[in-house]
Amino acid sequence: MQSFRTEIENPIVEKDIVELERKIRKFKEGTMDEEKFRSLRLARGVYGQRQPGVQMVRIKLPYGKVTANQLRRIADVSDEYSTGRLHITTRQDIQIHYVDLERTPELWAQLEKDEVTLREACGNTVRNVTASETAGIDPNEPFDVSPYAQAVFEYFLRNPVGQEMGRKFKVSFSASDEDTGLSYMHDLGFIARIHEGIRGFKVMIGGGLGSQPRHADVLHDFLPAEKIIPLMEGVIRVFDRHGERKSRAKARIKFLLKDVGLDGFKQLLSEEQKAIPVQVYPIDFENYPKIRVAQTDIPDVDIEEQEAFERWKSTNLVAQKQEDFVAIGVKVLLGDFYTDKARQLAELVEHYAAGEIRLSLRQNILIPYVRKALLPFFYRELKAMGFAEVGYNKALDITACPGTDTCNLGIASSTGIAAELERVITTEYPQYIQNPDVVIKISGCMNACGQHTMAHIGFQGMSIRTKDKLVAPALQVLLGGGNHGNGKGTFADKVVKIPSKRGPEALRLILDDFEANGNGIKFEEYYTQKGERYFYDFLKHLSNVDNLTADDFIDWGNSEKYKKEIGIGECAGVIVDLVATLFFESQEKIEKAGEALEEAKWAASIYYSYQAMVNAAKALLTSEKTKTNTHASIIRDFDALFVATGKLELGQSFSETVLQLNQNAPDEAFAKRYLGDAKKILHQLEAYRKLELQEA
Repeated sequence: MQSFRTEIENPIVEKDIVELERKIRKFKEGTMDEEKFRSLRLARGVYGQRQPGVQMVRIKLPYGKVTANQLRRIADVSDEYSTGRLHITTRQDIQIHYVDLERTPELWAQLEKDEVTLREACGNTVRNVTASETAGIDPNEPFDVSPYAQAVFEYFLRNPVGQEMGRKFKVSFSASDEDTGLSYMHDLGFIARIHEGIRGFKVMIGGGLGSQPRHADVLHDFLPAEKIIPLMEGVIRVFDRHGERKSRAKARIKFLLKDVGLDGFKQLLSEEQKAIPVQVYPIDFENYPKIRVAQTDIPDVDIEEQEAFERWKSTNLVAQKQEDFVAIGVKVLLGDFYTDKARQLAELVEHYAAGEIRLSLRQNILIPYVRKALLPFFYRELKAMGFAEVGYNKALDITACPGTDTCNLGIASSTGIAAELERVITTEYPQYIQNPDVVIKISGCMNACGQHTMAHIGFQGMSIRTKDKLVAPALQVLLGGGNHGNGKGTFADKVVKIPSKRGPEALRLILDDFEANGNGIKFEEYYTQKGERYFYDFLKHLSNVDNLTADDFIDWGNSEKYKKEIGIGECAGVIVDLVATLFFESQEKIEKAGEALEEAKWAASIYYSYQAMVNAAKALLTSEKTKTNTHASIIRDFDALFVATGKLELGQSFSETVLQLNQNAPDEAFAKRYLGDAKKILHQLEAYRKLELQEA
């Protein structure tokens, strides 16, 4: 595992990878705690699988943009370290599965040769920055949001303010008021606007899915583009200090908004402004890489099946604002495709389009900048790859997470039922192949990675118990969700819980009723008219568990009897509470603060010093079995239990020392002084702990 160290040109990246290798070795030797190691590897894109002994690796691809070279690199890595299968996620990442833990550093090093990272793809970090896949080509967009998504990705990558939050933080950019980036369900969502000739964004905050979906609040109707990064840093600082850390079920920013209210959150945000290193952060969109479309002759192509070609064009072409160009939507069943097709696709877009693809939030691929005259050629080539299936972004195009295939938290199969529902639509409801107004999404558990809570028709994997205590796979049927645009949306209602094998029948009943009584309106409108009770009444009989057959106890895509097995969920990272580990982390933070100081990164140094002090305080509070739910409560309770009682003499309260963080501008003088305070605090707290252990 030595070769990669000398091949990486970026010393920061090299240090990251070497550190991962070193920590893997320490974990294997038994000198690093398992929980601490899990937290570290998650922040580096390495996620435990349902199957023991192997890992899922998540590749972070900001706003879904993948160049031809990057796609080839990902394919090579998947063949070398995995199984050759690539999985597109609903956050525009690519995941590969069945990776040996010890090979992840070299895998990462190979990806970095084409500027592809794993950093912060998982864990309690700022996750992949997503955006409308049509960004840059959307006829309705006021401007291309791609440069702004890229700037946010770059600014917060490795930024200490977003490395160890209570839970993950998700950001999206929408190209237009259609809000195809789904701002209303994100922690922070930006919708492109132009006001009086100035570029900016409508800003949404505090949205989320999961078992308790929450619609985001409007934080700003318009915020100039140069303010979005300072704003986001302030939001993350508030979330880091005041967000829940103990209970994972309440550790998202949506719960903080619910607790303190929007006005209360704005007040906390205002208190952070002095500490933010920049008040404006201009984004140089004019120097964002320009599109270069391949210049090529138009191949002479004879389409034999003209009707199939026309049907494909009617469902898979996306309008593009650039004259004489169109984008092609590639429907990728369940987001899964293989490396041989990836390489062929890379060659195709490199030689006949703009040398890039965009991954979509619906687990598909969009090929922008295709000359209209090349459509017959592209159809022929894509058909040869198996990539010309009709129904891109239509009712037939079902979104599903991996579910029980690989995920620890999967309760029931989402991929198996998705494939069956697509078969039902294709064979029994062909008119829906061209219908964009019915969106079907499936998740294997309540965490909603398949985004079922925002679908017109959603299914959530569950289990169901009979009177004889037998357990069968089940589905929660949800109806009526949808995106209304401009930051507005509706979350679906939970209508009825049914055995999984009755999912297709539920879909038939819903579509048959809609066909008979919908009178041409959109499904979402029809659901609103009829209401939850109406649908419950004609689906209720499917929930009866007194008449289950043997087949009902076998989940979709499986041959053996269902067994409910839920592992330790890692999608939100972990909580580390071991006292020794916390002190060890504090020492690491002190070292990083010193390194940042030497590199003149004042704000980063200050934040590392802050984390060192809070971690050390958390260590002593943990030893006293005191709750450590938020950074704010740690600071408050440490004063009450250790300073006010005279157990520790700090010269002033702990909060006065620590909260200098947001009362001083991040300059060199303060960074040095604050690091000195942090070293002194850590020394005193470690000495107290050592004496405590000796006396014990």
